[in-house]
Amino acid sequence: MDLKSLFICTLLGCLLCYINAQQDGNDCIKANAKSCGECIQVGANCGWCTEPDFLKQGEPNSARCDVLESLKKRCKEIENPRGDKTVLLNKAVTNRNHGTDERKPEDITQIQPQKMALTLRSDEPQTFELKFKRAEDYPIDLYYLMDLSFSMKDDLENVKNLGTNLMSEMQDITSDFRIGFGSFVEKTVMPYISTTPAKLLNPCTGDQNCTSPFSYKNVLKLTNNGNQFNTLVGQQQISGNLDSPEGGFDAIMQVAVCGEHIGWRNVTRLLVFSTDAGFHFAGDGKLGGIVLPNDGKCHLENGMYTMSHYYDYPSIAHLVQKLSDNNIQTIFAVTEEFQPVYKELKNLIPKSAVGTLSSNSSNVIKLIIDAYNSLSSEVILENSKLPEGVTINYVSHCKNGLVNTGENGRKCSNISIGDEVMFNISITAHKCPKKGQDETIKIKPLGFTEEVEIKLKFICECECHDKGIANSPKCNDGNGTFECGACRCNEGRIGRLCECSTEEVNSDDLDANCRRDNGTDICSTNGDCICGECVCKKRDNPNEIYSGKYCECDNFNCDRSNNMICGGNGECVCRVCKCSPNYTGSACDCSLNTSTCLAKNGQICNGRGNCECGTCKCTDPKFQGPTCEICPTCPGVCAEHKECVQCRTFGTGEKKDTCEADCSYFNLTKVNDRDKLPQPGQATALTHCKERDASDCWFYFTYGVNNTENDVHVHVVDVLECPTGPDIIPIVAGVVAGIVLIGLALLLIWKLLMIIHDRREFAKFEKEKMNAKWDTGENPIYKSAVTTVINPKYEGK
Repeated sequence: MDLKSLFICTLLGCLLCYINAQQDGNDCIKANAKSCGECIQVGANCGWCTEPDFLKQGEPNSARCDVLESLKKRCKEIENPRGDKTVLLNKAVTNRNHGTDERKPEDITQIQPQKMALTLRSDEPQTFELKFKRAEDYPIDLYYLMDLSFSMKDDLENVKNLGTNLMSEMQDITSDFRIGFGSFVEKTVMPYISTTPAKLLNPCTGDQNCTSPFSYKNVLKLTNNGNQFNTLVGQQQISGNLDSPEGGFDAIMQVAVCGEHIGWRNVTRLLVFSTDAGFHFAGDGKLGGIVLPNDGKCHLENGMYTMSHYYDYPSIAHLVQKLSDNNIQTIFAVTEEFQPVYKELKNLIPKSAVGTLSSNSSNVIKLIIDAYNSLSSEVILENSKLPEGVTINYVSHCKNGLVNTGENGRKCSNISIGDEVMFNISITAHKCPKKGQDETIKIKPLGFTEEVEIKLKFICECECHDKGIANSPKCNDGNGTFECGACRCNEGRIGRLCECSTEEVNSDDLDANCRRDNGTDICSTNGDCICGECVCKKRDNPNEIYSGKYCECDNFNCDRSNNMICGGNGECVCRVCKCSPNYTGSACDCSLNTSTCLAKNGQICNGRGNCECGTCKCTDPKFQGPTCEICPTCPGVCAEHKECVQCRTFGTGEKKDTCEADCSYFNLTKVNDRDKLPQPGQATALTHCKERDASDCWFYFTYGVNNTENDVHVHVVDVLECPTGPDIIPIVAGVVAGIVLIGLALLLIWKLLMIIHDRREFAKFEKEKMNAKWDTGENPIYKSAVTTVINPKYEGK
């Protein structure tokens, strides 16, 4: 790339950078911010100039707000507050050993950090890392909630020994395990159960001895005594109801919200829901005349749910909220018949699992352990409700270098005990809250009690706002607050300095101050007259600005070159181009740089022209080219010196008689071989020539010029290359041989054609001979000597 191309590329690159920077700042200018606080809320790349004398004539206060890159070129005092993040509590995740660590559950840490404070500015994200480590030997609370309708009779027998057996199996997972038990049937109103006195005592038919129907009963609070679990469950009796779906949702709600009755600790909480039937949900209570929505509160007295006849079943969304708020992970142990129903329910309840229960619940222990391993190997982050205008984004860094974004960025799977995973969390405020108050949000992994508490502070005003001077003399004798270099007018006052009241804005006397040279146009039709002063209009393109006392100036009506204002080499000031250094002209399209006119010999335009606007203007019309180096009508170097070289070397040519007088201007060196001629790089300005004389002989020479000594030197091969005559013998021999070969070829072709013709004739003869009709066994001209004559009258009688 030559110097000229490099210069143009650099210039265009700078121009594109400037244009992009201006376009990025469009939102800052378009916002028409009246104060610094309004400006910084437009976007993270907007700044406010606080210099008192920053504004030009006719510019409103909103002109102080612009993109930072553009503002830094024009202003030294810029208000640009930035957000930050502070870690308030950062306990390291716990390394716990199985069975040997006696720390309390609340002292075990699986998530880091625990508390943070973020200061947010509009559209400026604050990002932090969150670490999760699945602790070894983490305590578990498991509550077994069982359907005790009549169809579950055989299942109850297998659950009676669940306590000790499950505790034994769970020893491999945790040394701190507690188990509890509860049961449910249905609401105790028609049409779910029969309300006749006899059926209320024993809802079963025949000789079956069943207990009275109930909605939900907390049989055993969470305990580490497996034998107590077996004893109390062994005392339970089956009950009955009328319809197929059961009231399990009532029971789940009470288990979730009655923490004191159930005995939940701040550890892993598992709820095993065992049934062989479907479920009622919100709205089904109308069948029994129950219309009040479930209130989501605890109503247990002596372990029994007392408000089943008063409140409707909870909705699925209501259950999801309560299970999440209380960090309960649900395992649905259901028979194969109802697998599809509960799998759909699982998709609606985060951190839940579905297992296939055998017909008699004999596989319940394996089902619980498998479901627990599935739930605990996945971590899913959730956050509390975000303030209006605040968004959150997750990026997860899971095992084996797997990175997830979007909704999948909230979770990591296949996490083993002791594994650490990282989450990058970005929180962005897109606007300030209405009251500008601090907010608090929480982020936690589903099914765990630990959480990260994040305090959000919002930057809604600039720091200079607090230093504002109320009723400042700078604002027309106290008609406004002077803050951040500008006046914020009191109510009823307007103008850059609050110099007018809203009642006198359209006064004719004030309008007269906005007419240039007592003309008729107010503010040159490019602005509005406010308080006797022109405030220029804004154009659709925020980079185009009206200015001046009467808005008579602009920065977009200057001369253009290459479809750019001022050729891209200057600035348009009041419709006149102010050119950058090394440029001139009305459109700054004339470069004063002469480097583009330099020839290879270091001369401007090869000494044959003048450099004008970075381009050579050749004074000799015979020459042309970027540096006047081309002369189409001039003879070449070789042709120009051919006659002199010929006469001085060989004594021939047109100048042989005047050789001494005309051809002594160069030094001549003779060589006997072309290889001994100077090669490129050995001499300066070297030209290789090949010319022919009158006898059609070629001769070779080089023409070289030493620029420093102005010395011309010619090297010539002193042996001519003349063409040799033809060799007759080979030509004659070749012609004779060609004639003989052609004759032999013709004879062979003729012989071949004759053979083919004869064979065809013979074949034709053979064919005709085979077609002859006479008998070849008798002479055809033989006549017998015996003549037989028959009497014509003879009738053969």
